[in-house]
Amino acid sequence: MNQGVKTIIYPVQDIAKAKALFSVLLGKEPYADQPYYVGYKIGDQDIGLDPNGHKHGTTPYYEVDDIRKTLQSLLEAGAQTIQAVQDVGGGKLIAVVKDAEGNIIGISQNP
Repeated sequence: MNQGVKTIIYPVQDIAKAKALFSVLLGKEPYADQPYYVGYKIGDQDIGLDPNGHKHGTTPYYEVDDIRKTLQSLLEAGAQTIQAVQDVGGGKLIAVVKDAEGNIIGISQNP
């Protein structure tokens, strides 16, 4: 089941500057603060900062129940894999595809 967009990842070059800005914008400190990812919880959504995200640009992640099944279905529907399924910590799985128009779409599965 698709639960809609639950995560948005912003690509950043300077994660410290981006963290300062987003902490002010969102009015809170991050729940995850690592050199490779800074994350904020806003209600049931995650807002993330990724210093390696320039590969994909700003990416919305749709939360799904079965990431591997969803990825396979997207590929069968014409998507191309940009990033295979990977664990990004704590059992959270993500993958990124590109549709036929070049739009980047992320999918995620929480443990």
